[in-house]
Amino acid sequence: MAEDAAEGPCVFLIDDDADIRTSLSRALGLRGYQVKTFESARAFLDAYDGTALGCLILDFGMPEMDGLQLQRHLKDNGISIPIIFITGHGGVPETVEAMKMGAVDFLEKPFKQSILIDRIEVAFETDEKRRSARLRTLETRARYASLTEREREIAHIMVTDPARSPSKEIARHLGISPRTVDHHRARILEKMEVHSVAELVDATVKAGLFRDG
Repeated sequence: MAEDAAEGPCVFLIDDDADIRTSLSRALGLRGYQVKTFESARAFLDAYDGTALGCLILDFGMPEMDGLQLQRHLKDNGISIPIIFITGHGGVPETVEAMKMGAVDFLEKPFKQSILIDRIEVAFETDEKRRSARLRTLETRARYASLTEREREIAHIMVTDPARSPSKEIARHLGISPRTVDHHRARILEKMEVHSVAELVDATVKAGLFRDG
């Protein structure tokens, strides 16, 4: 395995061919990429904690656990690191399955280094977007958890039942005063760090809250 480098996105190269691991890791290293190499899917799984930024360059045809099986294993365990497949004998069905499961690309050996570099940059950007979206989701859910029971009840109505979202309607439904509802609404927006009901709806929908309507 290559030595650890400074923090930042890493290219995880998994291939059972030592020559390919050596040549690719050297070429990518010369271009400034942090690279860690593994001779098998199992070796990668034993070392990877699921949190590091970056992408996989993954050989499709490996013994024991092939590239597609590793991709499926990662997906089943909620790990969404972008994958660039490389192969010397991949067929159309394998390519289609890999792409359906979210692979960035499926490159046949030999491939141009410039194409691989382009796909790595796409993969890094994809990983950053996914992680940013996940962080926003976690932050939104944490803010929602800070609401009181009554605030959650009112927030639910505001988001899922627009016809009843005016304060007077919510007050009538809950048997409380409109002024009390106004106070709760202000606190909800403040705690959720949004400035309008539209922003509240957008944030909670993206975070997967109120799916039951």
